[in-house]
Amino acid sequence: MQYYQAKEVQSDSLDSLRSKVEAELKKEGFGVLTEIDVQATMKKKLDKDYPPYLILGACNPVFADKVIQAEPHIGALLPCNVTLRELGAGSFEVSIMDPAAAMSAVKNDKIEPLAGEVREKLMRALEAI
Repeated sequence: MQYYQAKEVQSDSLDSLRSKVEAELKKEGFGVLTEIDVQATMKKKLDKDYPPYLILGACNPVFADKVIQAEPHIGALLPCNVTLRELGAGSFEVSIMDPAAAMSAVKNDKIEPLAGEVREKLMRALEAI
């Protein structure tokens, strides 16, 4: 099972793409809790040049509550990561983690259907971008 789904899109900038991604996530009940600027971090820590690359930690509080209630240690797999990275010349890739794949290691029958629902929501957001 592949652990992510991705889509290549055209955009004027990473900032405008991020706005679109966040708007589509919001329609599905997700907010962005965290952000990692990989480009800036790699430059600062390793003095390496990277193209623009963001990791957004997206969370749907309703589903986060349900999975935490079903499996208290599931926080190690939360939030759902969404990546935005520049491929070049106005082309970007948006990737989402597949919660069903990520949580398949959790042996709890209550988690599988919830992970499937979250996957459907993230896929709708990705398809709409």
